[in-house]
Amino acid sequence: MRILILVTPHFNMAATAGLVDPFRAANYLDGTAHFAWEFASVIGGACLASNGMSIQTLPLAQVQGALRDMVILSSSWTPEAHCGAPLRSALWHWAQSGVTLGAIDTGAFVLAQAGLLQGRRATVHYEHMDAFGERFPGCDLSEELYVFDGNRISCAGGGASVDFALQIIRGAKGDALANAAARYLFHPVVRPPGALQNAAVQEPLGSTAPTAVKRAIALMERNLETPLPIALICERLGISHRQLNRLFAGFVRKTPALYYRDIRLDRARGLVTQTDLAMSEIAVASGFASQVHFSRAYRIRFGLPPSRDRIEGRVPFEFRAWPMHRKPRQG
Repeated sequence: MRILILVTPHFNMAATAGLVDPFRAANYLDGTAHFAWEFASVIGGACLASNGMSIQTLPLAQVQGALRDMVILSSSWTPEAHCGAPLRSALWHWAQSGVTLGAIDTGAFVLAQAGLLQGRRATVHYEHMDAFGERFPGCDLSEELYVFDGNRISCAGGGASVDFALQIIRGAKGDALANAAARYLFHPVVRPPGALQNAAVQEPLGSTAPTAVKRAIALMERNLETPLPIALICERLGISHRQLNRLFAGFVRKTPALYYRDIRLDRARGLVTQTDLAMSEIAVASGFASQVHFSRAYRIRFGLPPSRDRIEGRVPFEFRAWPMHRKPRQG
């Protein structure tokens, strides 16, 4: 199986290495080069990853004419900045030749921007899901760790890239080799198709919070654009407002209203920094009736107005001089 891995600037090194290593292990354990891979980028040469490391890549012009069995895009921050005409043309050439096109982390943005995910299922890293859903409504976005939809495959990145590669090995060479590669890499539990990125036991409060708090949060997360009154949430849960306040104070350290506002603002931040939607549209999509109220709340939470965050927030995270949540300046 000939695999081409296309990386964009500031790609995630760990996710990309996690994708490749199971193929290396499978070849080693079976004593046969079942899988071969190359790295490429649009311009070639050294490509810097988000952790400051870099890999050497072939230029796209050198590899685009050669057929591959699989081409996988590894992208992270600002994927839309890297889908120029040469890359779109190469992707369409491979697609028309029957090549399986894949993506890890935010690579699905590039495929979707090229028009290659219309009517297909795909996944991206959970941080970018709202932005992807707004920009590409014709794609069936999944919250699963990885998705196989015929000759379009995708993975949320991170440690799931190992599971993703092991499933590719399983499909190509069977269970025995995939299981042996997993064992060799000390990857004891291969998460199966359908596994979610954020399982209920992990998000957002794990197993410590009572059921009422988890159910309240689930209701909030399903109603971000049109927020439910806290009184209505209490009614649906069958508890009093005072009781819900007490539970949130003990387990969330915030009032229900403040927690609800904050998760709506977190959604808004993804739309601010990852899309070109107007601020008025983002305010409405995040449940704020007034753009003035939205901007004020945004500045309180993140320490800068959304218009400025749109510029600074698109700088790859490792090059920023401030944390994700910074304290507003005094005075």
